[in-house]
Amino acid sequence: MYQDNPFIIEGYVAPKYFCDREDETRLLVEHIANGRNVALIAKRRLGKSGLIHNMFAQEGVQQRYNTFFIDIYETKNLNELVFELGKGILTQLKPYGRRAWEAFISVLASLRHTITFNSEGLPAWSVTIGDIKHPDVTLDEIFLFLNSSDRPNIVAIDEFQVIADYPEKTVEAALRKRIQNCHNTRFIYSGSHRHMMSQIFASPTRPFYNSCALMGLDPIDRQKYLDFANSHLAANIQSISEEAFCYLYDKFDGTTWYIQYVLNTLYSTPTPSITFGKDDIDRAIGIILQRNSFVYSSLVFMLTTKQKQLLYAIAAEKEVQALMAQGFLERCKMSASTVQTAVKALLDLDFVTRTDETNAYVIYDRLFAIWLREKIMNEK
Repeated sequence: MYQDNPFIIEGYVAPKYFCDREDETRLLVEHIANGRNVALIAKRRLGKSGLIHNMFAQEGVQQRYNTFFIDIYETKNLNELVFELGKGILTQLKPYGRRAWEAFISVLASLRHTITFNSEGLPAWSVTIGDIKHPDVTLDEIFLFLNSSDRPNIVAIDEFQVIADYPEKTVEAALRKRIQNCHNTRFIYSGSHRHMMSQIFASPTRPFYNSCALMGLDPIDRQKYLDFANSHLAANIQSISEEAFCYLYDKFDGTTWYIQYVLNTLYSTPTPSITFGKDDIDRAIGIILQRNSFVYSSLVFMLTTKQKQLLYAIAAEKEVQALMAQGFLERCKMSASTVQTAVKALLDLDFVTRTDETNAYVIYDRLFAIWLREKIMNEK
């Protein structure tokens, strides 16, 4: 497939536009081929989803398996989980042909009457959350299909850690029991919250303990990423200097999505530069911030005064190890109780997160953090 801009920032297109991860792809294929389920744990925007799709794109995997990628990040309970599983499987079965999706519909007795067909005879997932009256029954039907399909399956469940927050406290046990008896399917549990994922898979008291191989993900090697960038910039008769790329790489700690976004912007923005330098990186970041300024302003507008005050304080310091430290409280001019209330809201809204390495509080979106710091400077 031809891609106008080779620096992809959403989804997966083809191996040609996927940077490196050769060893990780090989290891993931090896785990699956040898009957191991995998817990893939890494911070968000580092490329977990891309790695899974790159593994799905391998010729041997395509020839042998049905592959499904299910994102459950926005699910809040078992009903919504079952909804996303059913919708994802039916939608992604369509390319495998009529026999494949008919087999799924035939076992989905609890929801069969809610599935409609378009003018071409293809099924559409017209189910609503409210149609799932008995989620355990529908879940059994989904696993019946997975265990009896003509080809083995790989099911990747993205942001798997959210199941720990479901109000139903038996979801982990219910899933583990069904997965344990589903011999025709291998599972990849992808998660971005290391602490929660570790609790699910490494705690002896949890159902998924010792149930799969644990796999981490580091930033892409700097030199390999530089070579990848220049191989595609060459199509525009351009390149990026090693100094400039290292500046970009370090600015975002090697996080794939941000690097791709800046490279995407450099590639698509008219410029007299033949070899991009640090000034070009800053210019591209400025363009991105300007494009997103309305969104960022809207996000700030939705916060209370105290939440906004704390958000600005964390952004100004880049990361805060101890919110209750007297020095920080004095600098942000807030009381400990007010900070506790405000930070809970900011964490729930994903404005703020905690780093895996130091457990410090940081602004979740790195570009948003830069925008906030520039706003603080401009208002002084």
